[in-house]
Amino acid sequence: MNARYQRNSLLPGRNFARVLLALSLPLLTASAQIAPKPSVSTAGAGGNSFNGPEYVRYPNQKDLQDRRIDMFIGDWHDSLPRRVYGSLILRDILTKGDNLNPPQKGAVLESANFLSYGRLQPHESTIPSQLQSVQEVYYILGGAGEITAGEKSFALHKDVAILMPADLSFVMKNTGEEPLTMYVVNEPLPANFHPIKQMLMADERLVPVRTPLLASPYTIPGASGHWAHIVRDLFNKNDGLATIGDIITVEINPISMGEPHPHQPGHEEIWAAIDGTSLAFIGTELRVQPPGVAYMLRPDGLMQHSNINSGDTPVKFLWFSTSTGYSGKK
Repeated sequence: MNARYQRNSLLPGRNFARVLLALSLPLLTASAQIAPKPSVSTAGAGGNSFNGPEYVRYPNQKDLQDRRIDMFIGDWHDSLPRRVYGSLILRDILTKGDNLNPPQKGAVLESANFLSYGRLQPHESTIPSQLQSVQEVYYILGGAGEITAGEKSFALHKDVAILMPADLSFVMKNTGEEPLTMYVVNEPLPANFHPIKQMLMADERLVPVRTPLLASPYTIPGASGHWAHIVRDLFNKNDGLATIGDIITVEINPISMGEPHPHQPGHEEIWAAIDGTSLAFIGTELRVQPPGVAYMLRPDGLMQHSNINSGDTPVKFLWFSTSTGYSGKK
């Protein structure tokens, strides 16, 4: 198991007590329940899955499939590099496979094609390239650059996202002295899908925080739902995404945790760490999740998941989802 997120990874002493405090109260409350209380739909109380913390249904014993949790987690440091578009180096994090029974580690995607970490070396440029039957989103993690497609050019820097449609010739350049790094999300195009005619750019720093659907006393002020998730929208199907319903960023403030909740079959939801290290609370286990690591919860309607920020600074994730009948709202 990779030491970057193994169960027994060492945590700073002062943070360990915070983690125990964050987990102990809801777990103790759940253990005292004779029967689980009913849940509500995700679009209910302020974007939360349950009416209140007391309604969250924690498992009363270890899940038989917990031993396979690490099959649903990927880390680009474990991947061999591959070259695309002449000089862009990709290392895969999550790849095509099976949502419920991955054939190999990280092979969990059925709708999206892959999530990868990309790196373009200083002063290098890709060759003119065109996507065929797929399109991609580039979320910039660091460095400086420029991307040109058709008559449009956009500066690339941390927190900028680009939606590159199919059939459009483009070139990406690194204009700085440091590597230009990014997450790359690749999606297939369904039959009869008509891609947009020009690339789009979203600068996360200029995007307002999503407001909750409904007020809830359990959503932290300033958060968008699931108790503590601070959501900023990047792209959705109205912008030109094909199989992915929504791409967003999610922040969790210090000493906070998201609402534990399950996903239904067919719901392919990815959490890729951008900034900061958190604890991924999956089923009955914890995994340390630093930048470069991503996971998908097993979508069986039973296994719960959450992320816990036990540190002193916010943590941030790139989040995307593909689901049959997905509404585009988290």
